Amino acid sequence: MTDHAQRLDTLEARIAYQDQTIEELNATITAQWRQIDLLTRKLDQMEQQVRSGVHIADPATERPPPHY
Repeated sequence: MTDHAQRLDTLEARIAYQDQTIEELNATITAQWRQIDLLTRKLDQMEQQVRSGVHIADPATERPPPHY
């Protein structure tokens, strides 16, 4: 195999690896944007509830009344 052919093979392999990495990064970014969008909508909803005076119960911090 000539030096040029070997260099070409090396470059082709590198490009294939980079294409795969770009696709994986794109999928990760897309998933993150979906999560960010969901969290933004939930935050907006919670802000509206707080502004309207609706009580938001948090089961982790809520305790039953003393008579239980």
